[in-house]
Amino acid sequence: MTLIQDQPRDIRSRPKRRGPRMNSRVPVAIEWSGAGPLRFETGFTRVVNCYGCLLVSPAELDMNQRIRLTNLSTRQAVEAVVVWKGTQRPDGWDLGVELAAVLFDFWGVEL
Repeated sequence: MTLIQDQPRDIRSRPKRRGPRMNSRVPVAIEWSGAGPLRFETGFTRVVNCYGCLLVSPAELDMNQRIRLTNLSTRQAVEAVVVWKGTQRPDGWDLGVELAAVLFDFWGVEL
């Protein structure tokens, strides 16, 4: 049995997840602007919850980049921000995205 004090400090100090997550592939439109004109791409999610998602984007986005996500199944849109940047895989960049508003029905799945 492992006690909490036996775990490395970085594991003990990590914040707990705020809600249940669900593996779900939801097609999304991604809209953002940087130094240049407004850009659009389509991507999809790997994991969703009412606070955000693990997004797969064909474009590399910066940390703290503000984006607008549109769920292509429901046509709902929400503002969001990139809070984690993973690695590039063959299908795109893994990005952690936090929604600006908690929306329990945004993804079209029951969480």
